[in-house]
Amino acid sequence: MNRSPSESNQQPPAAKAQLLGLGLDAKDGHKRITQGERFAIVGGSEETHERMTETVVKTFETLDRRGKRLETVEKTELKEIIQSHTTA
Repeated sequence: MNRSPSESNQQPPAAKAQLLGLGLDAKDGHKRITQGERFAIVGGSEETHERMTETVVKTFETLDRRGKRLETVEKTELKEIIQSHTTA
């Protein structure tokens, strides 16, 4: 297949990253799903789901304050940010 010069110079679409939180401790039969533009939280007890959602929201607030994007932040920095917002 022949491509025109303009087609061969096109950039591939930018990578899009999302965080996924998965809770496995629900025993009450509820199906909890919370979605945002950059994350999805699925499952968990009410308490676990709320904690995961709060952690993810705070993580993105910190990334935004630092001028970082999920697609480009270093894994170690992201891990530190998430851990700093995780309550025991």
